[in-house]
Amino acid sequence: MAARMKRKVGAENVAIVEPSERHFYQPIWTLVGAGAKQLSSSGRPTASVIPSGVEWIKARVTELNPDKNCIHTDDDEKISYRYLIIALGIQLDYEKIKGLPEGFAHPKIGSNYSVKTVEKTWKALQDFKEGNAIFTFPNTPVKCAGAPQKIMYLSEAYFRKTGKRSKANIIFNTSLGAIFGVKKYADALQEIIQERNLTVNYKKNLTEVRADKQEAVFENLDKPGETQVISYEMLHVTPPMSPPDVLKTSPVADAAGWVDVDKETLQHRRYPNVFGIGDCTNLPTSKTAAAVAAQSGILDRTISVIMKNQTPTKKYDGYTSCPLVTGYNRVILAEFDYKAEPLETFPFDQSKERLSMYLMKADLMPFLYWNMMLRGYWGGPAFLRKLFHLGMS
Repeated sequence: MAARMKRKVGAENVAIVEPSERHFYQPIWTLVGAGAKQLSSSGRPTASVIPSGVEWIKARVTELNPDKNCIHTDDDEKISYRYLIIALGIQLDYEKIKGLPEGFAHPKIGSNYSVKTVEKTWKALQDFKEGNAIFTFPNTPVKCAGAPQKIMYLSEAYFRKTGKRSKANIIFNTSLGAIFGVKKYADALQEIIQERNLTVNYKKNLTEVRADKQEAVFENLDKPGETQVISYEMLHVTPPMSPPDVLKTSPVADAAGWVDVDKETLQHRRYPNVFGIGDCTNLPTSKTAAAVAAQSGILDRTISVIMKNQTPTKKYDGYTSCPLVTGYNRVILAEFDYKAEPLETFPFDQSKERLSMYLMKADLMPFLYWNMMLRGYWGGPAFLRKLFHLGMS
């Protein structure tokens, strides 16, 4: 967004408040956890992705004060703004599971959601001998809702490749009541689950990890108070997530703590010079990098017209995408909108597993991210969709 704003108002009028020294392309961590990519390939120095001439304020936001058009940082600075874009992302709450994060010091447990624990997933996968391989999905909103099951499919493929499949009992314990929110793709995944003999238990939420004993405790969400202890040989944890703490108590948040934006324009509902994008917002769509790409193009247009005192007309349709990795060379490319209806880019059935879509996920998407999206030139595949569908009509 800073790159896009720089082109509108000049670099000297744009600043980014960001405490992190390194910037990561997190979607690739699914493949890092399965040994298909190196962790080092996923990160770059933050300085290298800040648009040239834009000021990088290396600090953490501690307070948002939209009534006074300013923010406060952890080094006691007060920064005033004319327009504010909130892109704080989503917070990982490992500590809400009893026994974590300290349990990650033990072997046989990992999580693809953190730079600190993603390589532990690969280690646990390699060290697997026999027993239960358990994969979890928490009872909260998450980013990339497909990732908790992608690592299960990859692990199953790895076990087959290494001759351990017959010794592995693969279990997906999810807090949700369905495998995926869009029927077309859910049906395709159910077929894979049956073909590969995977066990899926719904309405099961991980509440405790006893890493010293290799035990995981799950609550039954349909019967409060009822718990089950399962021993594991490998455990992949998807942590509970929530809005960043700074947002939870902020005037810009809705009752649940997310940035309260108009779902079509991304403009704040109460503060017209405040905007939200990505995982920190209450947009009722799946929290993915693909969604952010589509939102960035819309937000760019929204801010342009608001700067001219006009009313935004370009509307976000909730486009989001989840490349469901189902093996070391196969992906089902799920793309859908606010109505959970497929919104596909390519002129073929995307609910089929394809090598081409895997190569897109593993190699093309990271390239697009670093070279196009971060430079403000990638607003999602809507134009491709139009191109293909024009060509077919």
